[in-house]
Amino acid sequence: MMLSNPAAAVEPCSRVQPLPPLRFDQMQSNLLVFKDSAMFERDDDFARLGAQSARFVMISGCSGGGKSTLLAALRSRGVAVQPEPGRQIVREQLFIGGDALPWADVESFVRLVVSRAMNQLAEAAVHEGFTVFDRGLVDAFAWFRTSGRAVPPPLAEAVRRLRYADTVFMAPPWRAIFHEDAERRHGFTEAEAEYHGLVEAYQALGYSLIELPRVDVDTRLRFVMERLPAPQAKSAIDRVS
Repeated sequence: MMLSNPAAAVEPCSRVQPLPPLRFDQMQSNLLVFKDSAMFERDDDFARLGAQSARFVMISGCSGGGKSTLLAALRSRGVAVQPEPGRQIVREQLFIGGDALPWADVESFVRLVVSRAMNQLAEAAVHEGFTVFDRGLVDAFAWFRTSGRAVPPPLAEAVRRLRYADTVFMAPPWRAIFHEDAERRHGFTEAEAEYHGLVEAYQALGYSLIELPRVDVDTRLRFVMERLPAPQAKSAIDRVS
């Protein structure tokens, strides 16, 4: 049905009632709810992250040494984990046709890894308990050292101020499980050399190293969890049994 006078059905602007002013306490409440949403699950106060280093457990070591498999086992038992940043960068660059890759533009690749590793620390900081990392800032630091390049001052500052737990687990070279793939385009000899550079870098920064045994993943999992004095560790151990 057509209106005889459509203009008459429209409320004049003068009759629109203004919204009441929002009190500060209401604004604060709304902001707190918004801040707690999933998109804010990270802590960008990097100066504060250094005090939480005991909760950031690092697993580093030889490429192809079983780190990712171990982290998958930890995650399946409810442990918070952060995947290897280098692998993430490689997948992304391959997908978009980028060249920030270890075999194309390694310096750009390493700088992306540093940024991703810092982001992972920010994400881990908001969760209670510990988080287990697969590689991180020190691994990028080690690459500059072993390649004979000067460590960029920002990276030197990052490894000084953003530390992981004092004890670092190292996956040793393990030829029996090593294999190349689309994201790992180097051989076992290169992986061994990388491992020794990592050991030197972590020790130079004052970390204590524990070498993972060359055993099945469940035994490795128990080996790690028994060395983490926390309730979450006992819970994960119980799920292994």
